[in-house]
Amino acid sequence: MQLKPIDKKTYRSRLNIVIVACIAILAVLSLAISQTLIQIFPSQSGSHFHWNLLGVVVSALTLGAILIKLKTHPKMLEVAYVWDLKQQLNRIYRKNRKLIAAAKQGNKGAMLALQFSYHGSRQLWELDDNTITINTLNKAQLELDGWAEQYNVELNINEYHSGLLSEF
Repeated sequence: MQLKPIDKKTYRSRLNIVIVACIAILAVLSLAISQTLIQIFPSQSGSHFHWNLLGVVVSALTLGAILIKLKTHPKMLEVAYVWDLKQQLNRIYRKNRKLIAAAKQGNKGAMLALQFSYHGSRQLWELDDNTITINTLNKAQLELDGWAEQYNVELNINEYHSGLLSEF
């Protein structure tokens, strides 16, 4: 995965549309399914919990399938990119301790994964206006820059690919 510039205003607008649409679809579809099942299979006890639960589960699965299908739609470009970026950053985060330990020892792959993580995190935080912990990120970036200089490693995030993580 490569980092791409994303227009913050377009991203926020399209994300809000996706969120509202998901909420509406989930509410309407789950109610429609559960009410249909209750009409077809009424309960003598008056408890319809299992039909309501089934309606929510089927609606959530349907919504998930719809989102996966629409992920490649041009109007979903920014939202899908951020979705993929968050997944990639999560993969890196799960290996963070090993990556930092290897980067301290001069491992270029580990440094490259951390560099990608820091740049991707910065982009996400700026898109979501979540810059509270940016100082921590800046300190980690300075530390990584120090290791790269110490081991004379050139870090180009365009060289990053998820296969680098399999080593750790």
